[in-house]
Amino acid sequence: MMPALMNRLSLSTLRLLCLGACCVAGSYCAAENPAFPGADPHVAVFGNKYWGYPSHSTNPNIQFHSFDFVAYSSTDLVKWEESEPILKIEDISWIKEDGAKDHWLWAPGIAEKNGKYYLYFSVGPQNPTPSRIGVAVSDAPDGKFEDIGQPLLTGGDGFEAIDPMVFQDKDGTAYFYAGGSAGAKLRVFRMKPNMIEFDEEIKVDTPPNFTEGAFMHEIDGTYYLSYSHGGWNNPNYSVHYATAKSPVGPWEYHGAILTSGPKHKGPGHHSFFQHPKTGQWYIAYHYWPSTKNEPPLEGQRQCAIQKVTFHADGTIDKVVPSDESPEPAPLP
Repeated sequence: MMPALMNRLSLSTLRLLCLGACCVAGSYCAAENPAFPGADPHVAVFGNKYWGYPSHSTNPNIQFHSFDFVAYSSTDLVKWEESEPILKIEDISWIKEDGAKDHWLWAPGIAEKNGKYYLYFSVGPQNPTPSRIGVAVSDAPDGKFEDIGQPLLTGGDGFEAIDPMVFQDKDGTAYFYAGGSAGAKLRVFRMKPNMIEFDEEIKVDTPPNFTEGAFMHEIDGTYYLSYSHGGWNNPNYSVHYATAKSPVGPWEYHGAILTSGPKHKGPGHHSFFQHPKTGQWYIAYHYWPSTKNEPPLEGQRQCAIQKVTFHADGTIDKVVPSDESPEPAPLP
């Protein structure tokens, strides 16, 4: 009977059975996608753990208005532990200086340098007062992040200061990417070594079909600028990319690599990360668990992780949204 039973069990079911005993309160066992709840996930490897930083809301009626940030950590991409809040909205001293009645946080980006961790984040509203980007610093990836006491960047003149991302090139230079939504304008800055100030702005072209959520990474001298296109609660939300020989362009547009599937709508606002030993690349993104083909999408967005393949000519294989999560990938 055991062979027959085993044949009837899917791989995902077997993984669920094996992981069931190790799931505890405050943890997520992602035998299938989603890996953890939220949106706009930035996943990175620090030390012997994967760390995920999403927009975080426990209210099903509030889709992108977070009032704190948490971190998720994993040693194998399967079991994820949720931290206590790492930054709360009331800890941001300058939050009310714009005079707006309500404020919220979303779209965190993370960077590490010399043992310090830098959390960049968007602050709303976007209207009638302009959006702003802040930065907070910690000695640990899940530690208490301390805001620097002032905004890093404020929107205006058709530019929305949202969706920050910091890329550190091989020579140690850090580049800051931000912007999007209604203005759909990309801005790039070279950062000072302290990671909390700009050295200078670098004028770049905004690539085709850019809406928001820029992400930069490099493989073998090719720089990949990827980003989201479309309405955030629309099934047309998707991930596109362009390549360049430098982190500031000029860009060669390659099209979309991640679009809606039958049960996973509006995938986007993603990040790429690599296993340091095997070299395998992954994409983390959010999606709506929905079958709707018309906006607005409803429900709670979820964060998924899937393998992704890059080719020597700079192209990326398209990613099909799936419930199947990656196999366990322990870190050395």
